[in-house]
Amino acid sequence: MILDTKINILASVFTQIVDDEMIILDTQSVNYFALDAIGTVMWEQLSVDTSLAHLYAYMLEAYEVEASVLLEDITIFIAKLEEKALIEREDV
Repeated sequence: MILDTKINILASVFTQIVDDEMIILDTQSVNYFALDAIGTVMWEQLSVDTSLAHLYAYMLEAYEVEASVLLEDITIFIAKLEEKALIEREDV
């Protein structure tokens, strides 16, 4: 299950908040990415605790969202970060 996963943000990734967005620089590919306000909150939570279970619990408490929708959103978010080689999964 996805919630049993920990996320490692790669050492080559640097972030900066600009207004309500997080700008991400991947120094390996020299690509920039931007996260919207919700994506920024999700990234910040992963920076605090790498557990997807923590992220899920935090977002479920902080926002009015159905549990199944949130799980799908987290799954998509993590897949996009992986696709851009910004994170690695660690199954526990």
